[in-house]
Amino acid sequence: MQLDPSDLVELRTMYVFSPAEGETWGLAFDGFGSHLLARNPDEFLRLDEGRTGAVRRASLHFGITCDDEALEGFAVLMPTGVAIKDCTARAAADFVEWLRDAVVPQDKTITFNTEWGIEGQIPDSPVPEGPRPRLVASFLAHLESLGLD
Repeated sequence: MQLDPSDLVELRTMYVFSPAEGETWGLAFDGFGSHLLARNPDEFLRLDEGRTGAVRRASLHFGITCDDEALEGFAVLMPTGVAIKDCTARAAADFVEWLRDAVVPQDKTITFNTEWGIEGQIPDSPVPEGPRPRLVASFLAHLESLGLD
């Protein structure tokens, strides 16, 4: 039995945003951090050098408020990507609007996936242009396509 649409709206997962294959955003931790703090100077930033733990690469962990909810995420440079953890499709849409407007160069594509999509080897999808409701609909369609129950 698949989840109904009202359940999908409240479903929480990690959303991962990255450049289209063959593209780069020119992402740097200091630039990303500056954009984040310009949005809200009270957000937290923590650089992990990647010398200990399961992940052996540098990452920037951050806090951000999306859809009136305090969330956490992280950015990595190789491969380039930004993830927002444990969030709804609405919060992910709020986040990617900011990412598109403040961080990613306007001529570059943003693709997305979810933790479950990655685990299921589902290819990344382009984030559609357009207003927030269209973004939410795209994220919900992705979740629906996964056949979650």
